[in-house]
Amino acid sequence: MRIRHVAATLAATVALTAGCTSVSEIGPETEVATAGANGCGVTTAKLADENITPLDPAPTPKLPVTVDSADKRKVTVKSADRILAVNLYGSLGEIVFSLGLGDRVVGRDTSTTFPAAAKLPLVTPQGHDLSAEAILKLNPTVLVADDSIGPPTVLKQIRDAGIPVVIIDDEQTLAAVPEHIRAVAAALGVPEAGERLVERVQSEIDAARKTAPADGTPPRIAFLYVRGTAGVFLIGGKGAGSDSMIEAIGAVDAGSAIGLTKFRPLTSEGLINAAPDVLLVMTEGLNSVDGVDGLLKLPGVAQTPAGANRRIVDMDDGILLNFGARTGKAVEALAKAVYGPCS
Repeated sequence: MRIRHVAATLAATVALTAGCTSVSEIGPETEVATAGANGCGVTTAKLADENITPLDPAPTPKLPVTVDSADKRKVTVKSADRILAVNLYGSLGEIVFSLGLGDRVVGRDTSTTFPAAAKLPLVTPQGHDLSAEAILKLNPTVLVADDSIGPPTVLKQIRDAGIPVVIIDDEQTLAAVPEHIRAVAAALGVPEAGERLVERVQSEIDAARKTAPADGTPPRIAFLYVRGTAGVFLIGGKGAGSDSMIEAIGAVDAGSAIGLTKFRPLTSEGLINAAPDVLLVMTEGLNSVDGVDGLLKLPGVAQTPAGANRRIVDMDDGILLNFGARTGKAVEALAKAVYGPCS
């Protein structure tokens, strides 16, 4: 789902990439326990219910408003009757629905797949590139996006057509979630609702953090971004976004611990040095390498404690690094997958 950003990071390196109880579904394989983890073998971290819980009561936009867009423009939004909120992660659409404005949303990006939005028309028919034709056909009154999506020429076409385009900061961390919510809410004329949603999401994140064990040796977790079909194999480090999720559950990000930043090409030496107790991957990525057996064939994987114990945790692509309004539930699900019992 995030090949656009990750591939860009890889290119630079080589030129050198809601409101419901969450559960963990345990895979069929169980192996010897690893340090600080539950020893369940293959585990899928999954939300019990992927539906969005909107604010109640729903807010009424107070417009027009003029906001500071992250692209250094001042943008005036006069109507939120027909909203289009798109980015690489699906987080902006998730925030709009969570604010209680889902009935005003007219389209979606490829990553916005939760049930309430799944049937909306796509404006990214070719992967994650916006289609000006698809957008203009929906006649939105405001477009909310971030730098993870484009191309810029399409955004210019939308502006030239007289549609306000508000760009939100693209930092993908737990700390940035409240500001993303506030920025979206401000652009849609519902700042008070934004504060209500921030309070709810932050309380869920804080509660999820507390589900991690308070004692014992924290497990070392390495996030691997793998796309077998594209031949992309990366390990996450500091600032990749995955480190934020791993640290939120009281674990050690193995990539960061050996000095890696963002995404780096996966090497046998690097992964063995990282010595992860648990490997964290996206579900689609795991499928792309033919499951756990295929993952174990990648450089260094079988030689790590996680590989030796087949201690793999996978999570849906649209949830793990989404950093939207369901972030607290994602953290809770990840903690249960890493630390929870096998049954």
